[in-house]
Amino acid sequence: MHTAVPLQARNSWLFYAIITTVTWGIWGALIEVPEKAGFPATLGYAVWALTMIPCALVVLTANGFRLEHDKRSVALGLLIGLTGAGGQLILFEALRLGPAYLIFPIVSLYPLLTVILSVIFLRERASRIQWCGIVLALAAILLLSWSTPDGSAIPGYAWLWLAMLVFVLWGVQALFMKAANNVMHADSIFVYYMALSGLLVIPAAVAMTDFSQPINWGFRGPGLAALIQILNAIGALFLVYAMRYGKALIVAPMTSLSPTITVVLSLVLYAVIPNPAMIVGFVLATIAIYLFAK
Repeated sequence: MHTAVPLQARNSWLFYAIITTVTWGIWGALIEVPEKAGFPATLGYAVWALTMIPCALVVLTANGFRLEHDKRSVALGLLIGLTGAGGQLILFEALRLGPAYLIFPIVSLYPLLTVILSVIFLRERASRIQWCGIVLALAAILLLSWSTPDGSAIPGYAWLWLAMLVFVLWGVQALFMKAANNVMHADSIFVYYMALSGLLVIPAAVAMTDFSQPINWGFRGPGLAALIQILNAIGALFLVYAMRYGKALIVAPMTSLSPTITVVLSLVLYAVIPNPAMIVGFVLATIAIYLFAK
């Protein structure tokens, strides 16, 4: 049994789910701000990994520093963490090359890969609703990656390929996470090993940084990045408690709608008016995410 902490008010799952959805949505919309101020996305990743430490300490303190440490748990935890951290690092590079309001809806559809892999490797059966979600998700990806809001072509396809790679990594990560849930505690999977894996990937992020270019080391650089990245870490922490005390079939679709907040805020902040194809894509993506959760 884990020791009781303030976060564990059992009737507050709705509060936890709302915090996760809102923090992830705001994080997605603001993540580009430090980079535009002269702080590279690769260093932004390092800041993100460091912001996971306080959240990990909260959970470690809550459970009396009792975590699974057998070889299987450590291996599964690191595998889950590294696919997640690797995807996060690639996501920052994708955001450097492409627009957030297109990248995040694509990445957020990774559950469709998880569904397919679960059917193949875990011998699970997908419902008709889930298969409808897969079809809608594929259609949404095509619509969202087709053009810019004004209908002009987006230069290059590197951002799209990187977004799809993140889509694959996080889809596979969710599969491992699903299997690991049978033998590991959620705290170890979602927070502790995620934090450890994130820290292990920091050297790769630093190596990818072009230090020959000017870097903003002021508040609008690492300081602002920390304030924004902590939103991601807090969302992950609160998701653990939302899932623990609430019903997954309610919590999952609610927190999966965070990209919708990202899209809306991005469009407002950057004064972008989506074309009809993008609007349809947004709607299909939202419906698909909801269907996956069911």
